[in-house]
Amino acid sequence: MKSQFGEAWERLFAPPIAHRGLWSPEGYPENSLGAFQAACSAGYGIELDVQLSADGEAVVFHDATLRRMTGVEGRVSDHTAADLCSMKLAGTDETIPLLADALTLVGHRALVQIEIKTPFGEVGPLERRVHDILIDHNGPTAVIGFNPYSHAWFADHHPKVLRGLNSYSYVGGDARHLAPELRKNFSQLKHVAIAKPHFLALGTDMLPSQRADVLRQDGLPVIAWTVGSPEQWEALKPHCDNLIFEGFAA
Repeated sequence: MKSQFGEAWERLFAPPIAHRGLWSPEGYPENSLGAFQAACSAGYGIELDVQLSADGEAVVFHDATLRRMTGVEGRVSDHTAADLCSMKLAGTDETIPLLADALTLVGHRALVQIEIKTPFGEVGPLERRVHDILIDHNGPTAVIGFNPYSHAWFADHHPKVLRGLNSYSYVGGDARHLAPELRKNFSQLKHVAIAKPHFLALGTDMLPSQRADVLRQDGLPVIAWTVGSPEQWEALKPHCDNLIFEGFAA
């Protein structure tokens, strides 16, 4: 596997990965070109989120709705890429980036973990656009995300793309969109068989996990997210291979 993915596989284990770039409330906003530049300058890897615009472009943005980060009402998917790229982030001069522009900025300087925000039942269009962009990018990358069917799409169509399955405990309000049986299966990591990932990106709410320890021993590296302090990382480190962090200098 190491030879298949080369530099991307090596950088999976070090350095630490900045969640949505190296952002802060007082500095560059999350998922901005400034936050990605700051992560590169500090020597970190980068995690970012991508969604599909109304005209089929991959844009870097986390929430399904725009209000929290831009003050604009409505959903990302209701706007064209041109509209989205004109929107200011968190009252700064930074704007919503295209995935292609973010990768051009980063180049070879960092591993970019691209979280694909594909809703269940909508697999295909965003995955295809992301892959088309990756063809023209020579730097180390991986696709990550919670939807196991998105990973299965890459496994079937483009198996040479490094894939990391996200998961969390699937309890509480965040899991309401899933049927109870799916929540049970996902909390026990049974969706790994569907996704066929090369590594796991597991929420701190489900670590340490006996099931994750077994999968790790069987060859699936485990990345912890989102780690918020050095003390939290020290407690999780024996069960993980790297961390996605925010709020401190990892």
